[in-house]
Amino acid sequence: MQQSLVRNPAMALLGQVLGLVSVAFGVTAVAGFFAKDLPYGIALIIMLCSLPMVIAISFVRRNEALSLICYYGMAACFGAGLGPVINQYAKTGRSDIVIQAAGLTALGMAVIGIIAWTSSFDFRRLQGLGVLALGGLVIVGLIGLFVHFLSPTIYAWATLAVFAIIIPADFARIRAGGDGQSAIQMATAIYLDALNVFLAILRILSKKD
Repeated sequence: MQQSLVRNPAMALLGQVLGLVSVAFGVTAVAGFFAKDLPYGIALIIMLCSLPMVIAISFVRRNEALSLICYYGMAACFGAGLGPVINQYAKTGRSDIVIQAAGLTALGMAVIGIIAWTSSFDFRRLQGLGVLALGGLVIVGLIGLFVHFLSPTIYAWATLAVFAIIIPADFARIRAGGDGQSAIQMATAIYLDALNVFLAILRILSKKD
């Protein structure tokens, strides 16, 4: 009886990670609201500022305060970058698409997370494949900036396929205790997973090539 009352460390880590992710998306939403009227060029520059913050989180992982500053700074930069885009949907009367994309993202993340958490299969085995697939996706995306050879909708579906591999691996790492990573690092991974899935679903629902 006493053992059943002992808190499961993995569940505690999961709760901490999900709490951090929830707050980060709140920061993203607030930043997006205040940046909704920014020119697209400036919004893009601010979004790019999130990349060094993502990298910095790993380097300052032992300093929780500094890690949190980088983490929430990253979330704010992404929000500022996406604000004008989301605002454009609202202006054209398509805010329902944004809501649908957010709902489907939350549902998909929950389903995959539950599968990864309850399955006897260790999805961390797919981590190498996920990293390789993500690298290929990034390369294709960079090439697509200069040569239009792939429909954005097809690329969005490919993004969902890649993150269908990455997401369960990330949840499996949380179940395993983080594999040496901090809760903030784990939250960063889940946040970026959800953000990429949201953008991919948004593209698919928009049906704009």
